[in-house]
Amino acid sequence: MTGETLELDRRERRTRGNRPARREGGGTPSLKVPFIRRNIPTYDILSEENLVRIEQTADRILAEVGIEFRDDPVALDHWRRAGAEIDGVRVRFEPGMLREAVSTAPATFTQHARNPANNVEIGGSSVVFSPAYGSPFVMDLDNGRRYGTIEDFRSLIKLAQSSPWLHHSGGTICEPVDLPVNKRHLEMVYSHIKYSDRAFMGSVTAEERAEESIEMARILFGADFVDQNCVILGNVNVNSPLVWDGTMTKALRAYARANQAAVIVPFILGGAMGPVTNAGAIAQSYAETLAGCALTQLERKGAPVIFGNFLSSMSLRSGSPTFGTPEPAIGSMVIGQLARRLKLPLRCAGNFSNSKLPDAQAMQEGAMSMLSAVHCGANFILHSAGFVDGLLSMSYEKFVMDTDFCGALHAYMAGVVVDDNTLAMDAFLEVGPGSHFLGSAHTMRNYQTAFWDSAVSDNEPFEKWAEAGSTDMATRANKQWKKTLAEYQAPPLDLAIDEALRDYVERNMRAKPDAWY
Repeated sequence: MTGETLELDRRERRTRGNRPARREGGGTPSLKVPFIRRNIPTYDILSEENLVRIEQTADRILAEVGIEFRDDPVALDHWRRAGAEIDGVRVRFEPGMLREAVSTAPATFTQHARNPANNVEIGGSSVVFSPAYGSPFVMDLDNGRRYGTIEDFRSLIKLAQSSPWLHHSGGTICEPVDLPVNKRHLEMVYSHIKYSDRAFMGSVTAEERAEESIEMARILFGADFVDQNCVILGNVNVNSPLVWDGTMTKALRAYARANQAAVIVPFILGGAMGPVTNAGAIAQSYAETLAGCALTQLERKGAPVIFGNFLSSMSLRSGSPTFGTPEPAIGSMVIGQLARRLKLPLRCAGNFSNSKLPDAQAMQEGAMSMLSAVHCGANFILHSAGFVDGLLSMSYEKFVMDTDFCGALHAYMAGVVVDDNTLAMDAFLEVGPGSHFLGSAHTMRNYQTAFWDSAVSDNEPFEKWAEAGSTDMATRANKQWKKTLAEYQAPPLDLAIDEALRDYVERNMRAKPDAWY
């Protein structure tokens, strides 16, 4: 066999036997889609003049203040060769330099999944929903708030895999704190591969861990395939304000040199890590993200990269972070405009909440921030499901409620189709004045697909709802996630690949002493 034939055979064996997606709950029958193709326009709120002013302010920050690149001499060498001004670890950039550097990054790219039917396109008009990321705690109505474990991690992957409304397995869905810090990424990446056949994310907490995540992807897909195609993402964060730490830049460069996509994300808490005013925070985040995106191109020209953003506000009375508030939401609209001017895929906003329960506050804040992601033009929406407690906790019930909301957004972003069937002239001719459309041929032809149907909302009359126990949505979601896990079946994984991955994980777990910090 040729190398190409071996690779095709490898991929066919890996995906043989994949089942079609099952319906979740009692929702509307629908064909599962690997990602959303947006059929509604983005919402642009700033004029050309004001966009230019923000870009010019970012240019001044980069040229007059600069950004520190700490503990990464290779990054400083890249900037020196590119013509930046280096003063110790402080790097300053001429206006336009970084925009020129990122011009080699692709405007869209495909992240491949082990089941090719679940490949996602990132960029352009595509929208990809991915679970929340990074919480050290998990919670549910039965056991309350507790530290996450590897079993919680696997359960949340299974819930994501089982939902037709998510498109991506995500990354650190929760921190499995029962495993050593320096080894947990091995079991995390393996769990994504084992329990999901969707695209996934790897570790960024050290260069070695990023490289090991990528090596596991090579075992799954084949080294040559990985060198030419994106199969794993790494979510890296700026240490705002205006600091790139070596831990992050080394991980960023590890993904870029392997031709894998780094997601570049500043976390700016207005009034703490950035200005309290929206425009200033946006200019800062633009400068920080642009520098990270440019560094990927200096490491490997043409490597995929995602322009990311995480704006947040704070309570100026207490100093506590706040999430799901209107100012960051409207700020996301501007970030979307700026990313489109750079022709880079965008990760922005998500389903954020500071609530400690899956309650009305959680859904109000989540809807505010999630709709901003939808309307700003975000392509990869991390934190689409499960985020509560200011990202400190992942809620099982909110995960189910949020994936249900993601289902509603599938219908929302489909827009309004106008054709002979949807205009329904035949129905008007059949029904006429004063009658009803319930039994018309048009209704019968379209009723199964006309409306999205929630799996956890209760639309029954009050009396029937009361007789059934007067349950709220969180209680129904609690029942739903338990049912989903009880019925879950892992997607098939080639036995030889599974064995190779387990061998790699176990060898690397044995090779180093446990580290818990």
